[in-house]
Amino acid sequence: MNSFFAMISRMKYIDRWGLMNNTKTENISEHSLEAAILAHALVNIANVRLHEDLDADKAAVIAMFHDAGEIITGDMPTPIKYYNPEIKNAYKAIEKVAEDRLIAMLPEDLREIYRPVISNEDKVLEKYVKAADKLSALIKCVEEVRMGNNEFLKAKEATEQAIADMNLPALDIFMKECMPAYYLTLDELG
Repeated sequence: MNSFFAMISRMKYIDRWGLMNNTKTENISEHSLEAAILAHALVNIANVRLHEDLDADKAAVIAMFHDAGEIITGDMPTPIKYYNPEIKNAYKAIEKVAEDRLIAMLPEDLREIYRPVISNEDKVLEKYVKAADKLSALIKCVEEVRMGNNEFLKAKEATEQAIADMNLPALDIFMKECMPAYYLTLDELG
């Protein structure tokens, strides 16, 4: 039975930010779409402004699947996932098993098409997808803080620092030119 796509559709049932008091829950399906949009934007910024020659569409597809393994593992909170090297390495091994399990759910003739995007085997695009993932987290923190949820203040600060530490020029451009709009109201955006 080819159950891959039915399993992927279950991304909408896995909530993120499980340790945090959220004003609005966010699932990995919503997050993955936002990460895909942001990864596409970051690569296009790199291509246009920094004269790179990268595949923005592929970056978007990798971002769409970057948390697919969480259908099997659930969403592990970042402070736990990166608490120490042993936990980080163990979680990476668990993620690999989950990715392999998902790939095995595909028809055999499609597995090698999906493996590179589910396992993110493109090391150049990986940094853009990670940057998009962090941007999505920052956007969530900004939205929560704007709603008066101070529970996200420290997460916002930590995420801003993680973004600054990435040293990715396209990300810096996005932060300077696009991120301020996320602090505006709908009327101010228009």
